[in-house]
Amino acid sequence: MIKSIGLSLVPYSNILAKIAGTLTSLQFLSGFFFLNDIRKKNSTIGFPVWPFLGGIVLCAISLKFGVIIRDDAMIKVNFLGFALNIVFMMVFYYFTPNENKLKLWGQIGLSGLFTAGCFAYADWENPNLVEFRLGMLITIVLVFLVGSPLLSLGDIMKKRSTEGLPFAMIFSGTLVSASWMLYGFSILNDLMVFQNAFLLFLSGIQLSLFAIYPSSANKNDNIRDKKTK
Repeated sequence: MIKSIGLSLVPYSNILAKIAGTLTSLQFLSGFFFLNDIRKKNSTIGFPVWPFLGGIVLCAISLKFGVIIRDDAMIKVNFLGFALNIVFMMVFYYFTPNENKLKLWGQIGLSGLFTAGCFAYADWENPNLVEFRLGMLITIVLVFLVGSPLLSLGDIMKKRSTEGLPFAMIFSGTLVSASWMLYGFSILNDLMVFQNAFLLFLSGIQLSLFAIYPSSANKNDNIRDKKTK
């Protein structure tokens, strides 16, 4: 099925690559909306670090993967993403309370060690095997990043609030997964197709939470305000 769909998209692979790259670049820019919410609160309390710290790790490994498979589209977009997420991480650190910065440094250190380990593995592994295995490793990181908000599903349902979830990043991530899935079809890359199809599924679940609790944060604030009066 993948091959049959892919063959019909092969002539459009360059166009699909540009679309996927453009949407991914716009997704990186969606981090500004998340940072703006942090700026308004003047604190990172209640906001997860994974969108930026995880983005740095993912872009770094994906950049290495792009070099291995010699895919210019992946190299360009992940280089941009790596640079932007470094800037976002610096802003996140600035708004992090002093008592939480030590913990943040620990997370940064572990992420750096993991990334260095992935690079070392990519250089050590058999060239005939590294493409698939490093691709699977990237898939695991992606699934963790995209699916990690679902770990707080219990709190979301209890509070009936999606506050703290980066809607702009999740929505744009959905479009990005769809575009890279189509690009995967066009270059007949089974791993890329299955990888992004699963991410599309996880993103869809998260988007449904915003439909179920459309403005619950505001409602909760109103209830609290009434009780304090």
